[in-house]
Amino acid sequence: STATGAWETPSRGRGSAVSVDGGGLAVVHPSPHYSCRSYPFPPGPSPHTGSPAVVPTLSQRLHPSHTGIFVYETNAMFPVCCLMENFVLYEELGRGNRTVVYKGRRKGTINFVAIVCSDKCKRAGVANWVRLTQGLAHKNIMTFYEWYETSNYLWLVVELCTGGSLESVIAQDECLPEDVVREFGVELVTGLYHIHKHGIIYCELKPGKILLEGSGTLKFSSFCWARADGEDLEKVFDLTGAEEGEDINESIPQRYFKNTVQGKPPFLSECHSELIEKILSEDPLRPGPEGSAFHKASAEFISLLDGLLQKDPQKREDIVSSFSSSAKESVDAHKNPDNQSSSRAGLKPPSDSFKIVETQTELRPKSVVDGESNESIFLLSSRPTPRTNSAVELCDTTTVPIKNSSQGDSCLKKAESVCSNQQDMESKLRELIYTESDLIVTPIIDNPKIMKQVPVRFDPKTLHIPAYSVEKLSSMKEVDWNNFLKRVCSLLDSSEKNIGATRSKLNLLYYLCTLVVHKEIANRLISSLLFPMLIQQLRAATNWDIRANVARVIGLLALHTSELGQNVPVSEAITLLTELIRENFRNSKLKQCFLPALGELLYLIASKEEKGEHPRECWAVPSAAYTVLMRCLREGEERVVNHLAAKIIENVCTTRSCHAQGFITGEIGPVLWYLFTHSTGDSLKITPISALCRITRSSPNAFQSVIEKVGLTAVLNSLANGICKIQQYMLTMFSAMLSCGIHLQRLIQEKDFVTTITRLLESPSSFIRAKAFLVLLQVLINNREMLLLSCQTRLMMYIERDSRKTMPGKDQQGGSEYLSKCLDLLIYHIVQELPGILGDILSALTNVSGRKHPSTVQAKQLKMCLPMMPVVLHLVTSQVFRPHIVTKEFLFNYGILLEFIRSIDSGETNLDRAIGQAASEELIKTTLLTFEAVTEHPSLLMTHRLTVEDSILPPLVSLVHSQNVEWRLFSLRLLSETTSLLLSHEVMAEEKAEILNSNNKLLSLIRDSLLPQYEHILLAPDPVPMYALKLLVALTERSPASRYQDSIRGNTMQTLIALLNNIVANKSMNMMILFEQGLAHHVRNLLTEAVALYLEADDKRSTKTANVLLLSLLDILQYMLMYTANIAQKSGAGGDTQAAEDLLLINKPLTDLISRLIQLLPSEDTEIFLSASQCLLLLVQLYGGNNQESMCPANMHSFAEVLKTKKDPQELKLLLKICFQRSASTGLSVCFSGQRFSLQRAWGERKAERIAQGSLGTVLLVLTAGAEKLCRTY
Repeated sequence: STATGAWETPSRGRGSAVSVDGGGLAVVHPSPHYSCRSYPFPPGPSPHTGSPAVVPTLSQRLHPSHTGIFVYETNAMFPVCCLMENFVLYEELGRGNRTVVYKGRRKGTINFVAIVCSDKCKRAGVANWVRLTQGLAHKNIMTFYEWYETSNYLWLVVELCTGGSLESVIAQDECLPEDVVREFGVELVTGLYHIHKHGIIYCELKPGKILLEGSGTLKFSSFCWARADGEDLEKVFDLTGAEEGEDINESIPQRYFKNTVQGKPPFLSECHSELIEKILSEDPLRPGPEGSAFHKASAEFISLLDGLLQKDPQKREDIVSSFSSSAKESVDAHKNPDNQSSSRAGLKPPSDSFKIVETQTELRPKSVVDGESNESIFLLSSRPTPRTNSAVELCDTTTVPIKNSSQGDSCLKKAESVCSNQQDMESKLRELIYTESDLIVTPIIDNPKIMKQVPVRFDPKTLHIPAYSVEKLSSMKEVDWNNFLKRVCSLLDSSEKNIGATRSKLNLLYYLCTLVVHKEIANRLISSLLFPMLIQQLRAATNWDIRANVARVIGLLALHTSELGQNVPVSEAITLLTELIRENFRNSKLKQCFLPALGELLYLIASKEEKGEHPRECWAVPSAAYTVLMRCLREGEERVVNHLAAKIIENVCTTRSCHAQGFITGEIGPVLWYLFTHSTGDSLKITPISALCRITRSSPNAFQSVIEKVGLTAVLNSLANGICKIQQYMLTMFSAMLSCGIHLQRLIQEKDFVTTITRLLESPSSFIRAKAFLVLLQVLINNREMLLLSCQTRLMMYIERDSRKTMPGKDQQGGSEYLSKCLDLLIYHIVQELPGILGDILSALTNVSGRKHPSTVQAKQLKMCLPMMPVVLHLVTSQVFRPHIVTKEFLFNYGILLEFIRSIDSGETNLDRAIGQAASEELIKTTLLTFEAVTEHPSLLMTHRLTVEDSILPPLVSLVHSQNVEWRLFSLRLLSETTSLLLSHEVMAEEKAEILNSNNKLLSLIRDSLLPQYEHILLAPDPVPMYALKLLVALTERSPASRYQDSIRGNTMQTLIALLNNIVANKSMNMMILFEQGLAHHVRNLLTEAVALYLEADDKRSTKTANVLLLSLLDILQYMLMYTANIAQKSGAGGDTQAAEDLLLINKPLTDLISRLIQLLPSEDTEIFLSASQCLLLLVQLYGGNNQESMCPANMHSFAEVLKTKKDPQELKLLLKICFQRSASTGLSVCFSGQRFSLQRAWGERKAERIAQGSLGTVLLVLTAGAEKLCRTY
């Protein structure tokens, strides 16, 4: 088979096609000859990527019952395979924009669900849906169960609604009767009340989004566009194109009632703006469907609509009319938690109080109730995902403000209140290892999980004593009670051995079994003469049925009694039962009868001794009892006997008594482990592990012996067992071992151990997750380096998820409270560890600072400390840890780290020989990413503004000049964003009259260190200039241009001129945009000031600054004039003459520069002379004598002097061209390149005046002198 081929297996003339898609999935399609249903595969490409599949051979012909999708793995397990293993897909229910909905069923159950397959381009909306509805349980809200991620699709498992949408109902019926509208309205308002109560705005209420369950219950479905109150959805998910019309203040009930009664919306338009106008200004028509079979709307309904249709929301009715009174009652009833609807078994929604969880990069586990489960747990893809902005946590009231940092702040307060020091933390940790759920005791006798018991029935006719009820016996006087006991003992002590007597005794024992299960009766009987009589019958009876039932009565007495006197012969009963078992050890049936009684007696005296009620000597247990029970655990025994023995050990070892110590031997651990691994039933697997867990409580060496015998790998593999209780007990034993230091060094260095434990954080059981956190905490206490591996296996994501579930103010019960305590300890420890991690990194870098060849010891230290830098990044990106690790101290140390990064980047420090180039680059990248995570939370920057400016920004500015393009771009982007945030905050401060000094450290740093190099930055490849310009925008917004124009010598102004020079020099630049924005005026003003500065410069430094500035402005002017000249030339060759004339008019202010340019001609700087001459030539060519003031005697005299002093022929030619163009323009039309333009200016009456003044005469003399000099030169 190939990736595009098809394969067919004939079978009796029929076959089943197997198509293999490019993603490596083999999909078996039933043959069309069969009349069977084919289940549709998800739309689009295969979610499985990888190499082409090898199609397995079908060993048998497909039967109609085998129809469906068969997915064969070709690579690793993929979530879609898990999805198919857990669910059966049926027909397609609906299809939307890049979304398909299927009907599905969870395998092994009759629970039907809807499975939504959505393209990944809709991730933001889908994640928002999950974020808002996870745990939002209500009968009128579609329940979210779980979601999966494949390479191409997102899969949501939600509640199945088979009734279609409300839109389809309205479309089919056109209008609905009032009683249906009322019913629907109650459900709609009730659902909205619940949504609003939790601070959520639905934002997309329309009939198409409201689905109907089979029974007709309305369900709010898609929450893709919903948001928390006061939340900006675009900022939370970085979405674009917010839902239009969200802010249109149209009453939700109004829209519903009008729609359902009229069969159409109250306002309808294809144009969105027109729809808004109608809602705001027009009045909708009253309900009255034409041609309807229903009666017209009632007065109550009309009154309700009138109240709801008020444009002013303050005047709207609060739904208290008689029409909707039932809605009010329903909403009020909903406030009672007893009225909460429950989901079907097997797909229960989370029972915890509602919370809004994190979006996008945060992945969610399956939400089911705690308990044992053999089902596989499938989550989203385990690939690391980018972090997102903070999650939002809501309380039950809508008046509480929503804050992004609420979760982090609450976790901080909880963590700080957990422990006072490390020793206190370790003490609390040991207290949390064992919980009540680890030490639950269940009966040994009559336990249905061990063996099935036949119901006990007695015949009152053949009882020979009155069959008193429990109530009668409880109220008996002492005399009557004693008489009753005497008669019972007499019947039991009867020496008759015929069948009738035996049956009578058995009937009496059956009767006693029904009595002793009551606590009050059991307490009175165990202290009476009956107990010794039962022991006597157990020893002397010849009938084994009688012995077995006597043992049962003894066992039930021991189970149900709560009082045990010192004179009760319990030890005698234990000894006798032990002997009977040992003597009949090969008789499995007898052992099954006697072991439960023996076990209940052992647990009874062990529990009483633990409470200190009586000394040990009163209830001595023979060592043979322990020996017999250990023999019952061994291989070869029946599973019921094994189970009973393990159960006895489990119960007795729950207590901390000397009797529990009797089971603690060197072989107990391996024996119980063998029983666990070689058992098939869940109950028999759980009991030996539970017993081992309780033994480990007193002796962790028992679990150690198991690991030593079978190996750590085999023990870890047992954690993959899907039984929650087994996982819980295993984690408890690991915690107990680590707390005692047993196998400590091996476990804390074992990566597979940490990975396996972290994987258990996906469990639906809060107890398992809590214990996994506890194990990881002990590993991290003893091996800080394992924090890196934990972060890589998504520990932060699990902490964030469970932190939201244990927020203060939530109702915490059982596992949630325990989870909260364990999580608080872990958070506390990690927070305390971070300064040490960062300190080690700084210490290692300090030792090699400025060195090209670190020593072997230094290289080893670097290899040990620097790989921990990603841990800092993980913590900073976590909304749980970020609020209380980003402190002043942290930012100060981070600034020091950035200084080292600058040293490494510049080559002052060389780490390549010590850790390799890749590791060195990874360190730089991770360090910059860490600060990027901080910049995403402006409040942190503003809280520690001075530390950021003093410690972080200087090295960041230095990194902008890095030779590495990636680091230069990254640093510039961070600098741009940080500056924007800091400066925008200053603007807000100014609005509050808190004027900040413009010469603050931030602006001084950028002005002095960065702006002088801006020309090189702006000439760099994209996208470097984009961030450079963003920084300029921030600077100019903070300090407007007028502040910088006070001195043209300022670095900022010089940088802006350099920026303008780069822009106009670009040949592809459309200069008209700049011209229309008044470029000519700005250039004229700047150049005028620059010429004055140049002419007034009196020292070398000032002259150099003025030269640079002047040359840049002359270049800009020349580019502008050349562009204008080109447009003028093209217009003469058939171009747009009008455009050329408009351009000349726009640039006319530049003619004011002719005088300034003439003043520059005597300059000794050749560059300035040439630039000024060329600009002057272009100006006179374009405008000729347009600026007559430039012909003043002073300018003409200056021009003549230049002609006299210049000796270079090229320079003289340039000057003569200027003279010629200038003089030729007087009374003539300007002509160049064979094209003529109407720029003629007649001098008129002023001509004689100019001649009189000598201006024209001077020009003529100059021209004559220049011509003669030029001729002599040639």
